[in-house]
Amino acid sequence: MAQCCRKFIATSAVLTCLLVTSGCTLIPGGHFKGITSGEKTDSVSEELNKLNIQLIDSELINQLKSQADVSVAPNYQDLGINDYEYRLGVGDVVTIGVWDHPELTIPAAVQRTAEFDGFRVAADGTISYAYAPKIQAAGKTVSELRDDLVQRLSRVIEDPQIDVKVVGFRSQKVYVTGEVSKPGVYPITETPLTLVDAINLAGGLNDRADWETVTFSRNNKSEIIHLDDLYSYGDISQNRLLKHGDIVHIGRNDKRNVYVLGDVMRAGTVPVNRYGLSLAEAMAEVGGINERSADANGIFVLRKRNIEEDGYFADVYQLHSKNIAALVLAEQFELQPQDVIYVTSAPISRWNKVISLLLPSLTTVDSLQDIDNQ
Repeated sequence: MAQCCRKFIATSAVLTCLLVTSGCTLIPGGHFKGITSGEKTDSVSEELNKLNIQLIDSELINQLKSQADVSVAPNYQDLGINDYEYRLGVGDVVTIGVWDHPELTIPAAVQRTAEFDGFRVAADGTISYAYAPKIQAAGKTVSELRDDLVQRLSRVIEDPQIDVKVVGFRSQKVYVTGEVSKPGVYPITETPLTLVDAINLAGGLNDRADWETVTFSRNNKSEIIHLDDLYSYGDISQNRLLKHGDIVHIGRNDKRNVYVLGDVMRAGTVPVNRYGLSLAEAMAEVGGINERSADANGIFVLRKRNIEEDGYFADVYQLHSKNIAALVLAEQFELQPQDVIYVTSAPISRWNKVISLLLPSLTTVDSLQDIDNQ
């Protein structure tokens, strides 16, 4: 809450300064049809030419929906789970039983656990058992350790039948940190542990989690896991079979907000949850436009592009909310994190002034996010 307040105050302060210092030169609406031409200045005209300005109508809604419906092709690559075998390490505890030889088997006790009575892998990687002192255990599977014990005990026992079980998994662990219900250290056991399994063990993502991406670290190297592609599209390539020392970090969703500014009842930030956020929902969250002074045709959505395409570095969408059909269009227009919604009280003919004020807000939001992350 403190971060959101600080972010909003800083954003408002910057925009206020822009309002005071901006000029009033009239510039036409560039690629937006229906806006009359006027006097141009080179700097603002150049900025307008880098904007892809579109009217929010049914055609645009269908176009954006078709782009969003392009799903990720599921990747069913093998994670190696079928070939997984747990290998013992220092600190692990095993129990050993020999059939028909109770003297070699530690009896179960009511007040003692199997781990307490078991054989712990020593720092040198060995365990000591009757007729088999200092037998190497670290780095071996349970089957390999059983075979070694059979070979040793065969010297004194005819055809020994030996049962080996791991009762204490202490040598290998993974770390789940960040925005989960129970962050902590989780053991790797004889059951394969995947990245998704580890998140579930940690109680799943909490309300502050960024559910789209997760940072996965192994051997001092990190990569971004697109968790939403895994959950939404079944892209198994986003999952990982975890190993000792792996770190799974779930970040905060601080950057998953939209910013509502201008002539509205309560300017501020609105979070985008995992089910999405429409323009209508965002406007409802801030109490709607100021009906006394706001221009109902002056509702703009600014969306910065990750890369410059077709000469444009940002998209600007305008809603004509005086039209009753605009209510339906606003409900169908899906917002994206970091979108800036601006409601102007200026007549539409003064579009150049509005856009000259709005453009710096795109970089301002990014700068404020960087400050909050420091």
